[in-house]
Amino acid sequence: MYVIFNHKGKQYKVFKGDILKLPKSSDLKKNDVLTLENIVLMKSDDDGIIIGTPTIKDVKIKAKVIDQIRDNKIIVFKKKRRHNYRRKIGHRQDLTLVKIEEIITSSSSNKKPKDNQSKKEVSDGS
Repeated sequence: MYVIFNHKGKQYKVFKGDILKLPKSSDLKKNDVLTLENIVLMKSDDDGIIIGTPTIKDVKIKAKVIDQIRDNKIIVFKKKRRHNYRRKIGHRQDLTLVKIEEIITSSSSNKKPKDNQSKKEVSDGS
């Protein structure tokens, strides 16, 4: 089973047990539990696909913060030919390392409510 979720403007596809690099959240510490609720798509093992409109209710991801890290340095080099313009800058992104502990689904999210019975009861009363 895997899910796709939104977090700070990006979408991530995760399985249970995956380790992710998410943008830094300063309020999280090591061994904190993070609950992600913006689930866009869920695919179960028996090939059942549920697509959210825009999100799926009753599905959550429980994740554990492993550490707050800094990513590898990237070099940003800008140059314009025939002009004396060169800039070399380094950048390291702050990240939160997260392990997906559990994908929590509610059994009611897979079942459709039966609205036909409630409509019949209302029409019988008048």
